[in-house]
Amino acid sequence: MASKGAGMSFSRKNYRLTSDAEKSRATGIVHEKLLNDYLHRVFSSPDQAPTAATSRKPLNFQNLPEHLDQLLQVDSEDEESQGQAEGRLGPSTVVLDHTSGFEGLLLVDDDLLGVIGHSNFGTIRSTTCVYKGKWVYEVLISSQGLMQIGWCTINCRFNQEEGVGDTHNSYAYDGNRVRKWNVTTTNYGKAWAAGDIVSCLIDLDDGTLSFCLNGVSLGTAFENFSRGPGMAYFPAISLSFKESVAFNFGSRPLRYPVAGYRPLQDPPRADLARAQRLLGCFRAVLSVELDPVEGRLVEKESSEWQLQGQPTVLLTLAHIFHHFAPLLRKVYLVEAVFTNFLLGVMEAGTTAQAQAVVRQVLDLLWLFMEDYEVHDCLKQLMMSLLRLYRFSPIVPDLSLQVRYLQLTIAILKHEKSRKFLLSNVLFDVLRSAVFFHIKSPLRVEEAGLQELIPTTWWPHRSGREGKDSKEAKDETAEERLRRRAYERGCQRLKKRIEVVEELQVQVLKLLLNNKDDNGGEASRYIFLTKFRKFLQENANSRGNIPLLCPPEYMVCFLHRLISALRCYWDEYKAANPHASYSDEAYVPPQVFYNGKVDYFDQQRLGGLLSHLRKTLKDDLASKANILIDPLELQAATMDDLDEDEEPSPAAAQRPVQALAIGGALPLPRPGWLSSPTLGRANRFLSTAAVSLMTPRRPLSTAEKVKVRTLSAEQRTREDIEGSHWNEGLLLGRPPEEPEQPLTENSLLEVLDGAVMMYNLSVHQQLGKMVGVSDDVNEYATALRNTEEKLRRCPARRQDILAELTKSQKVFSEKLDHLSRRLAWVHATVYSQEKMLDIYWLLRVCLRTIEHGDRTGSLFAFMPEFYLSVAINSYSALKNYFGPVHSMEELPGYEETLTRLAAILAKHFADSRIVGTDIRDSLMQALASYVCYPHSLRAVERIPEEQRVAMVRSLLAPYEQRPWAQTNWILVRLWKGCGFGYRYTRLPHLLKIKPEDANLPSLQKPCPSTLLQQHMADLLRQDPDLAPSFLNSVLNQLNWAFSEFIGMIQEIQQAAERLERNFVDTRQLKVCATCFDLSVSLLRVLEMTITLVPEVFLDWTQPTSEMLLRRLAQLLNQVLNRVTAERNLFDRVVTLWLPGLESVDHYPILVAVTGILVRLLVHGPASGTERATSVLLADPCFQLRSICYLLGQPEPPAPGTTLPAPDRKRFSLQSYPDYISAEELAQVEQMLAHLTSASAQAAAASLPTSEEDLCPICYAHPISAVFQPCGHKSCKACINQHLMNNKDCFFCKATIVSVEDWDKAANSSATSSAA
Repeated sequence: MASKGAGMSFSRKNYRLTSDAEKSRATGIVHEKLLNDYLHRVFSSPDQAPTAATSRKPLNFQNLPEHLDQLLQVDSEDEESQGQAEGRLGPSTVVLDHTSGFEGLLLVDDDLLGVIGHSNFGTIRSTTCVYKGKWVYEVLISSQGLMQIGWCTINCRFNQEEGVGDTHNSYAYDGNRVRKWNVTTTNYGKAWAAGDIVSCLIDLDDGTLSFCLNGVSLGTAFENFSRGPGMAYFPAISLSFKESVAFNFGSRPLRYPVAGYRPLQDPPRADLARAQRLLGCFRAVLSVELDPVEGRLVEKESSEWQLQGQPTVLLTLAHIFHHFAPLLRKVYLVEAVFTNFLLGVMEAGTTAQAQAVVRQVLDLLWLFMEDYEVHDCLKQLMMSLLRLYRFSPIVPDLSLQVRYLQLTIAILKHEKSRKFLLSNVLFDVLRSAVFFHIKSPLRVEEAGLQELIPTTWWPHRSGREGKDSKEAKDETAEERLRRRAYERGCQRLKKRIEVVEELQVQVLKLLLNNKDDNGGEASRYIFLTKFRKFLQENANSRGNIPLLCPPEYMVCFLHRLISALRCYWDEYKAANPHASYSDEAYVPPQVFYNGKVDYFDQQRLGGLLSHLRKTLKDDLASKANILIDPLELQAATMDDLDEDEEPSPAAAQRPVQALAIGGALPLPRPGWLSSPTLGRANRFLSTAAVSLMTPRRPLSTAEKVKVRTLSAEQRTREDIEGSHWNEGLLLGRPPEEPEQPLTENSLLEVLDGAVMMYNLSVHQQLGKMVGVSDDVNEYATALRNTEEKLRRCPARRQDILAELTKSQKVFSEKLDHLSRRLAWVHATVYSQEKMLDIYWLLRVCLRTIEHGDRTGSLFAFMPEFYLSVAINSYSALKNYFGPVHSMEELPGYEETLTRLAAILAKHFADSRIVGTDIRDSLMQALASYVCYPHSLRAVERIPEEQRVAMVRSLLAPYEQRPWAQTNWILVRLWKGCGFGYRYTRLPHLLKIKPEDANLPSLQKPCPSTLLQQHMADLLRQDPDLAPSFLNSVLNQLNWAFSEFIGMIQEIQQAAERLERNFVDTRQLKVCATCFDLSVSLLRVLEMTITLVPEVFLDWTQPTSEMLLRRLAQLLNQVLNRVTAERNLFDRVVTLWLPGLESVDHYPILVAVTGILVRLLVHGPASGTERATSVLLADPCFQLRSICYLLGQPEPPAPGTTLPAPDRKRFSLQSYPDYISAEELAQVEQMLAHLTSASAQAAAASLPTSEEDLCPICYAHPISAVFQPCGHKSCKACINQHLMNNKDCFFCKATIVSVEDWDKAANSSATSSAA
């Protein structure tokens, strides 16, 4: 490429005349008079009065350079060296002082203008100070947390607790707490939000210091501060951990300049004057047209200008750009001159005309400027646009955001510029996700929401399972009118927001264009590479805030991406009838194991990818015709061995962030959260993507494909889309998948990335934004309570009335503000369209999981986040989008619910899934699923085979697996059927407001008789299942209740100490959990006895007696511990410790009573007799514990009625709303039966010698002898022991058999033998 001014001929970049012959030829393009008029019109001096044509010096291309040099001459004052301004000390280029002007740990951008707090309260100042005059600088707020911004002297000393404003001679404004600071603090200003700009002004002449927020003065903050010799003030900031800002000392035009105040860094006045004059010349070219035929100049609108290739115009532009090109590389000039010019172009004429002019301007840049000059110009242009978009205030019509997005679209419509920006700027230097975000206004009055939504209304809290809990019939006429007016206002707001969203979708459509592959790679494939790296950085940097895309940006980015993706997907379907609609979209399973898409360190369902490739290589070969390169297997093995050793050379040489203990270093840019515009200059090296080794012929279906590893940058369009012999991303199609592709392979990768985006941070942000709705509900409740108090307050208490009226006004004003903010949140985050996007993503995940499940063992290759997104997206739809939108209104709601139920039922115990976190998530999701009627009915709709398999998994022994959630699921299937088990909340907690009434545990009972029947059938039909299941339940009950008793002993001891002490909250939580587990295990036993009583009462089964004895032993232990007079349990319950609210007599005693009633009242006569004998035979049985249930200290005399219970004592009779009369009669019947049976047993019992008692429990007589060792015990002890161990208690010999032993019979046999 020819350099500037070199050579004797025209080059592509150089249209200047370089020889006399060429000059003469060019001059003859148009006649001299027309050329003279044209050049004078274009290059007229703006400060000279127009002169007559006869008195002007003739202009042609020979003397034009001289004329242009004269035109661009500026005053000598502007040419003087900067940095010599009076009142300022320090370098002319003002940046943050990363060498000595800091305190704490900070991250600083490589431009030394952006900073992130990385310690408790880090402080940094600038390199330049001022001591005289009026000065201003701006701070772009990237996060709205704790920061103190202002001025300090060089003698101020800061630490991790004291920052700017906390010492003498330092002054700060804090918009987070809305205060000003100078040793002491007072209220000042307004609250700031991310996207605001704070202007810091200091007047050293008058001794005043003030601040502005988005150009609006907040008033004088400080007066009469110290000045004089030795007193100079530095711009400074203190910010807490993770907070971030960017400074503008004058390196860019101030967004809100203040008359009379100078920026700390002088603008480049000389270059600015030249650039403005050159821009005037360029404007003249656009507004004047040569008419060689008529020999005159034609004035026209610049919006109608077209580049027609006229040599005179091209040569004129070449002279302009010869001077203009170097100036367009400078940040200040691009933003002050070029960006404003392009914005003006967009406002003139129609959108199509403006886009055409911008496209031609960009053509001229690429034509007349060197590539590196164009690159710098475009980079600065996009940075300027992004700053303008992000830091513009929200106005009612969002016109500022629309304006900047329209220019962005016009620039991206230029193919060459778009590809350059995609390859080098949008994801590498800029935080391009900003373009897809619509920031939420913190101050609704400034955003004009009061005019858009003049009438406010707030929805009532809804049940998660359906619509508003307050019926429409309860709504008054006034409320209905307010609601409708509010909804109309919300619709007006939504329409304005949709304009911005549509422009954002257009931006993404341009980036996803795959038809612009003329002379290079199409935009979509560049986007895919950058998008994958973007996902990798956010996935690998969780917790490393500087590298993370803020979640509020990710939410908007995801919705725009889904809109653009579905548009291209359906366009492809329209052109290819064999393809699928986007409503049927899913990610084919081969994408997860053929290595074409890089999942970096994302966990797979079956574990690590390297492990799966080694263990499932045979399945890959047989099912997918894929062979893993042995060298890759070896490399993966070495990686596993060396993962804790030194990093690879590439990683070791990778630039690191500017991170230093006790300071800030100007190393490469730390990430795109710090600076509002600048982003990551450094890229993470992508891990491998696997590509087909290029074969020379088509492959038959029986041939195995050997794959090797490629980096993301090495992938070509063919590697993604494939060709007639290469399936691209769909390499390794399993036989279960259709041969016809769903859509373009590149769109499948975009879809996969969208699912990953939701998993990274979108779901958490959706939950976070619900906080606005929760605030509305809290204030609405407070307002209703206040109004109720006003109605009840007597008129004579004017003081109380005045306070209540004041509170009512405060709550009303806050609700007006919050309801308008809620309207914005609903329009941008929780609208019907956003809900459909999340619903579509849920259905994509369901189809993807179903297709992956069909591949058998290869299902293990699926990333875990697909199951996580399926679970979380359903939770978001159910919990976050109400009450305005209900999930029940979504198309195909019932079918989707059933499909998700089938997935949860099948995979919560799937052996192919090994990750403990995802298994726990599946279990918790299923546990929540069975708590709600709609979703429980969906579980009942899945095929019977799957239902039975699910119940079988639930009944598996509890040892060696997480059993608490499994037990909770069984309890929910039973709740509503057990004894006194129809409650939603425990009776003693009714007066306490729950933290969240929508928790699954607080839902109304909805038992499933169908699943109960499956459980009963399985326990009856499988002779081994019932003993193993019940033995594990009894073991866990023994453990849980013992742990609970041990903990309450410790709590009681701590409470009785005289000195002040605190009980660990974690201990209280664990204690309450053990109690809840004990209750739930008892309820499962109650369900089992109700459904399958023969498991305990049919002693023809070998384990029934042992199980019944163990059950009786545990029930007696629980009763004795809970019902003893003035016992430990009573004392802890009366303490009412926070965290132990659920611990009470009712839940555990009612559960035990339910089991006893089932055994002693409802069972057959033979079963009742056996249960009674076992219960009475247990040495721990006390009839007094049974009497305690009815509030009686002792059993009543035979034939007498029960007296009324003592109110001070616990009694089931005290809970008529919870215990029915029929149930109470059954308890009385049980008590009468046990009283009679215990009396008979006491009369018939014979004294037993100590020698005849079991040496293990000393509770039962010896009844069994072990073979071959001959040792003895009771049957209960040996049967329980043999459930877990086969060794003898005493000699550790292996027990071969157990025989009955009767002392009398054995004695007779011995004497006969003698």
